[in-house]
Amino acid sequence: MLRTRSLICRRALVRTYATPASPHALVFLEHREGVIAPGSLSALTAAEQLGGQVSALVVGSSEQVPAVVEKAKKLKGVNSVLHSTSPQYAEPVPEVLSPLFEELLKGNSGFTHVVSATSSSAKSLLPRVSARLDAPTISDITSLEHDASSGSTTFTRPIYAGNAISTVRAPGSIPIKFFTVRGTAFAPAPATAEGAEEKPVDPVEVKDPVTVHLKTTIAKSDRPELGVASRVVSGGRALKNAETFQKMLYPLADALGAAVGASRAAVDAGYADNSLQVGQTGKVVAPELYIAIGISGAIQHLAGMKDSKMIVAINKDPDAPIFQVADVGLVADLYEAVPELTEKLKK
Repeated sequence: MLRTRSLICRRALVRTYATPASPHALVFLEHREGVIAPGSLSALTAAEQLGGQVSALVVGSSEQVPAVVEKAKKLKGVNSVLHSTSPQYAEPVPEVLSPLFEELLKGNSGFTHVVSATSSSAKSLLPRVSARLDAPTISDITSLEHDASSGSTTFTRPIYAGNAISTVRAPGSIPIKFFTVRGTAFAPAPATAEGAEEKPVDPVEVKDPVTVHLKTTIAKSDRPELGVASRVVSGGRALKNAETFQKMLYPLADALGAAVGASRAAVDAGYADNSLQVGQTGKVVAPELYIAIGISGAIQHLAGMKDSKMIVAINKDPDAPIFQVADVGLVADLYEAVPELTEKLKK
């Protein structure tokens, strides 16, 4: 009797793993009068450190965009420049811009990160877009590291007025990671000879926007811009009034070719415009030389300038906290020391 042996062929089980998408960052480039903002150039440098593709986004009116696109195409690390023109984008507000971002990022857009400078505009725009897409925004980062194997990105950012550094990891399960960049922590992206490709993007018109831009007021000065100046001279409440503030600080700043800054106390007292405020609620600067005149060194002010390469403090109080972070300290009456210093610099 013959027995037949039945053979059962079973399909081999093969376990497959999803491969994390290669980083592709969308960097929002802010600009004014044809000049790309320095903070946006630093955001490009941060995006390049992710190790993948970098696309820049330029928006504005038809008169503004072409010149900015030509500059953006030659920036280091940029692979493509997306641009969208509309009268609504001439002076964009977050409520008008966010639908454009949502359109670019919806579905399988390919973007893994959305990046911008830590500007007042971006601090309103990015959280709005990320909330609509059910994703978090990590603000004011000072370093980043991307893990290609897991798709996660680890950031550091200052907290508690810069007295502590928080390390935040955005896991690969977050499909699009939004973050803003502290400009002083990354070098501005330089221009190169090569040109990236450009891609037009249709604008998303917003009917009856709830917020409308009325006007922009810019304090004009022949001195360097505070946020990017290599030298800064700042004054505090000890300067008594606006007239004394100008009389003491402006000649010294001009002799050094420096920008002028102020503490919050000086701004609140009306000595200087709030555009000159340095600190936690003002501008964050990191110049080669920072001279603090009549500034006690409150923690809120230190948060905005303690990364300066050389800090010089002039204060008649030897116990002023500013001397704890100063590289050079002069305990003297500023009304005597500053004019003497200015005269010596002019010679």
